[in-house]
Amino acid sequence: MSCEREPAADAVSVIGALFASEGAAEYLGEPVTQAGHMLQAAALAERAGAPPELVAAALLHDVGHFTGTRTGRDLMAGTDNRHGDQGATWLAQWFGPEVTEPVRLHVDAKRYLCAVEPGYLERLSPASVYTLGVQGGPMQPSEVAAFEANPYADAACQVRRFDDQAKDPQAPVPPFERFAPLLAALAR
Repeated sequence: MSCEREPAADAVSVIGALFASEGAAEYLGEPVTQAGHMLQAAALAERAGAPPELVAAALLHDVGHFTGTRTGRDLMAGTDNRHGDQGATWLAQWFGPEVTEPVRLHVDAKRYLCAVEPGYLERLSPASVYTLGVQGGPMQPSEVAAFEANPYADAACQVRRFDDQAKDPQAPVPPFERFAPLLAALAR
């Protein structure tokens, strides 16, 4: 997918096309597709009463697996693909930081929660534990302090929790079109 800037009016169709194409692929060692995972995360955010920006961030948190130069397959092969950064940078052509920063920080949120929340690491899926190691492992104390000082840290942790829960092959998966109006309203 090109990183060229698309008009805001095209945001929903461009993102929808990703969900239908690359998103239909297996989700890196999880029992759901990539699109199914992101749609489940958005549905969980919506069910929790999250604001629209956080629902959008949950929906879009993993687009960096297929919008950058390194893919999710690179991550599973042992190279950090920096998908949070790649996705946030790509999404910034349409969305403000209230959507892009939780996307950018959702991997750091996993590292943070592993460092500060007893039992969190044990609740991660095997694939997520593996990628944690590739992504730097649990944060060190100096990293924890810096993460906590970020104004989007709480939102990133919320997206992370939706991410962790959105790997159920039996869960109902809403269609992408359910979230299209939300994305259109947030696009600039």
